[in-house]
Amino acid sequence: MESLLILLMIFILSLFLGYELITKVPPTLHTPLMSGSNAISGIVIIGAIVILKNGDGRIMEIISLIALILSTINVIGGFLVTDRMLRMFKKNNTEK
Repeated sequence: MESLLILLMIFILSLFLGYELITKVPPTLHTPLMSGSNAISGIVIIGAIVILKNGDGRIMEIISLIALILSTINVIGGFLVTDRMLRMFKKNNTEK
């Protein structure tokens, strides 16, 4: 129980730290930051799947399922935003 409390405190501190870091990033760095975020979310997806398969208890399964859902949403959103940005730079065939 004590280790769960320590992990929960680390998680809450990382939420505050992540929020502070993201709000301080200038707009020109959002795309590289999003690429790094997608890479981290990919690792989280793999870890969550491993924990779901080999989970120790119901709490671990619930937390890993939440992590899996949120990181999957982040990866899909990152790909959609990147695709939209790339379409902005693509030459349009109707222009002459």
